[in-house]
Amino acid sequence: MRTLRVVGLHEDGKSIVCEDPARRERFLLPADEKLRAAVRGDVPRLGQIEIETESQMRPREIQARIRAGEPVQQVADTAGVAVERVERFAYPVLLERSRTAELAQSAHPIREDGPDVRTLGEIVAYAFGVRGQDYSQATWDAWRGDDGRWIVALRWTAGRSDNAAHWQFSAGAHGGTVTALDEHAEDLLDPHRTPRTLRAVGAEAEAEAEPADEEPAQPTLDIDAQPDPAAAKPKPKKKAHPAVPAWEDVLLGVRSQRG
Repeated sequence: MRTLRVVGLHEDGKSIVCEDPARRERFLLPADEKLRAAVRGDVPRLGQIEIETESQMRPREIQARIRAGEPVQQVADTAGVAVERVERFAYPVLLERSRTAELAQSAHPIREDGPDVRTLGEIVAYAFGVRGQDYSQATWDAWRGDDGRWIVALRWTAGRSDNAAHWQFSAGAHGGTVTALDEHAEDLLDPHRTPRTLRAVGAEAEAEAEPADEEPAQPTLDIDAQPDPAAAKPKPKKKAHPAVPAWEDVLLGVRSQRG
């Protein structure tokens, strides 16, 4: 690599004339923003200029995507640049997200009767203890939603399922407040709540199909039942006694025999 020396400013006023002392060759160097950043030693600005040159995505757009929760690798793939160049601008935004997630753990959940006296971190840690889960394996994160408000997320693994709970965080006095955005977040805020019961679909359909007024069941004949011998044998009939004649009939019979 040859060393050049600066001769002076070109007549166009936009370039610098450099010369090779050994060969007496002269070179023209554009006096652009990149050269000025290099003279100042502004390394971040040099990286920003490189990204602007190689990609259509501006550094401000990169930071906006990172602040909205997009991973660094995904932003790098979209911009078509190396991950290392995106990390230069993503680093301060990632610190902001991490700090916001930490602040949200000190916020107070909103209840029906007002903010809870306990913090979100205290309630969630207690809920994990009640469930027998390892709270140290859970991870916190935060990003800005489409409306510009901060969303705080907690992710953890239970068995083979990956779970996530989301709250909306509003900074303010005494740590701010958080509001549950899904069922997982509500369950963590109320660990002693009775779980929802499930009803079988078939049983529910059968219950709906039954009429309100049921007709009495008709007797059915069981062809497999054995006959009762005692019931099948006819009962003996009682012998009828002859009728006793009246006294008047007896007297008339005697008189008729005497002639």
